[in-house]
Amino acid sequence: MSDPSPPLIIAVDGPAASGKGTLSRRLAAYYGLAYLDTGMLYRGVGWVMLSRQLDPRRVDDAEAAARAFSLDDIADADIRTPDVGRAASQVAVQPPVRAALLTYQRRFAAAPPNGLRGAVLDGRDIGTVVCPDAPVKLYVTADTEVRAHRRWSELMARDARSLSFENVLEDIRRRDARDAGREEAPMRPAADAVIIDTTTLDPDEVFARALREIDRRLPS
Repeated sequence: MSDPSPPLIIAVDGPAASGKGTLSRRLAAYYGLAYLDTGMLYRGVGWVMLSRQLDPRRVDDAEAAARAFSLDDIADADIRTPDVGRAASQVAVQPPVRAALLTYQRRFAAAPPNGLRGAVLDGRDIGTVVCPDAPVKLYVTADTEVRAHRRWSELMARDARSLSFENVLEDIRRRDARDAGREEAPMRPAADAVIIDTTTLDPDEVFARALREIDRRLPS
């Protein structure tokens, strides 16, 4: 008897507010695949650190939080705030934290839950580090100010308190610099990734572009 086919993995990378999460969820639903927002893992660890009044830059504490982390820990948590975003970037640059969460991501990809035939993983280093052999790799990006406006609009829709666009823009720039400049698994497109610039595209146009690229790479 021949070995079963390996899971279909679609790796979607890119910076914050580029639209990769929206695209990834739609692709997972369209192809009947599991979905994992890997950034949620780092945001979760960042949230745990802040909730315990710990400094996210403390490697020992962050590693311990990452090793003990469960998605149940953040079931009712708001992990989409700017403070949690900064904490996520701070813990994400730490090699022990990345190592603690890397195994979880690879296990998810190798054995998707509920018996599904594959998974869509979105993050910063899926195509380069987590799943370098993924048959489909997308890198979703957009102009920095466009991404900041998207994130600002999202935050304002969920939060009545005043939040300036300038602060969100600066936060996006800092996160980009940290994610792209870290020594361990920096954010960058894989050599064989398809780059999709969403600056002037709406979600339907992004989805259609992604489907065309994926269909070209999947066996008929």
